Parts: sequence; structure tokens; C-alpha cells
Amino acid sequence: MINPDTFRLMTVDGWQQKYLEILKEFNYDRSREIKSAKILNSFLKNKFEMNVLERKIRNKTVFVIGAGPSLSRSLTYLKKFKGFTKIVADGATQAMLENNMIPDIIVTDLDGNMESLRKSSEKSIMIVHSHGDNMRKLPYAVSFRYCIGTTEDQPFGKIRNFGGFTDGDRCVFLANHFGASKIILIGMDFGTQVGKYSKDGVYNRFVKIKKMKKAKSLLEWLASKSNVDLYTTSQSIAGFKNIKLTDLQRLVRR
Repeated sequence: MINPDTFRLMTVDGWQQKYLEILKEFNYDRSREIKSAKILNSFLKNKFEMNVLERKIRNKTVFVIGAGPSLSRSLTYLKKFKGFTKIVADGATQAMLENNMIPDIIVTDLDGNMESLRKSSEKSIMIVHSHGDNMRKLPYAVSFRYCIGTTEDQPFGKIRNFGGFTDGDRCVFLANHFGASKIILIGMDFGTQVGKYSKDGVYNRFVKIKKMKKAKSLLEWLASKSNVDLYTTSQSIAGFKNIKLTDLQRLVRR
């Protein structure tokens, strides 16, 4: 049984019900989710201080960068914003490095380009997610200098739960949890096209699109509960204001 009081310690209220829906919709085995979290917990050396994350996010304009098709054309604009916190979803890390940008925070379940993740981990805070299908990859977390483990299930030990399902929407849940003043989505498209940086290797396109659809619905749910100013530069998301890339300078100067 899921203890809702435990969930409220680290996640947005109501997440436990959303998690149960995910398990049912995708036919996930909860016991494997829990086992994966325990494995990751055993690998993590130290309990990461949450105030480090809070200082990077609280009351700040945060860019959340996904690996959708619109990412490539967005990078030229993103380069202009030095000094702003950038939370990057897994595969988008490679695109950032190729454009001489280092993410502040990377949210990953370790299915992106591992060389890019390793290189970024020298400076970036790594938020490594455990789930039933990535147990074999979890040992990579040992090599990350700054690492926080997460689960969609109940938090324990060194494992946290900020909410969210895919790497992309987990970035937004993280920024919301730590009280960003503005969250601006870059390269977060949630359509039927998969960006070239989105997956490293072979993947099931049908499942990937289904996951993106679910992630979008979770962000719409989060927006209905959040007090943060939410913006997107790509596909419309209920509760997020649409903004053009050319208008970003005006927005962040407010």
C-alpha cells in the first residue's frame, strides 16, 4: 500500500494517484520499480544536500531543455542566456555540449548518450531516476560526482521523489518543487516526432510517443496546481503560456 503521507514529504500533493495510473496504463510492475530504487540507493555514496539544488532554483528563471525536434533551432537563442539555471533532460545533454553549454542540472534515466552524461557530470548535478527497466544501467551513477537518486514510488534513504514520469516532465516537476519563479520550456514538443537527441540506440517509437503524451498530461495537471509562471516555446500545453523564441529576452528581463 502507498502511504500518501510519505509522498507529501517530497512530491506535489496527489502524485500517488498519478503514479498508480501510470503503473496501470503502462503495465509496469511496481515491485520492479521498488527493487530498482533500492539498487540505486545502494550505489549512492552520500546523501546529497537539497539546499544546493534549492539555491540553483528558488525564485529564479529556470530553462527546462528537452530533446524534442525543436531543440536544434532553439539552441542559438539559448546560448544568449548565460547565468540562468538550465535543467536538461537526458539526451539533450549531448546537444548542449555540442554547443559549448554545460547544464546546471541533468535529469536522466541513463538512456541518453552516456559519454555526454559522463562528461557533464564533472560539473552538473545529476538527478538519476530508477525504474523497472534500467537496473543494469544504474551502476553508472557511481561515477557521477554530484548525484541524487529518484523514484516515482515512495522516497527512502538517499532516494527522492519530486514527481514526474519521463525525463522531460521530471525536469519541470523538479523546478516547480524547489520554487522557481519562472519555468521556460525549450525543445519540449510532445508531438508525434521524436527528436534526434531523444534516444540513444534502438527504441519503440509507439511507446515513446505514448510516454510523451502522458508526460504532457502530467504537466497540464501540474500547471493546474502550481503557482509558478510557466511558459513553453514549442507545442501548446494547457496552463503554460506560449512564447516565441525571439521574445525570450523580453520575458526574462521582467
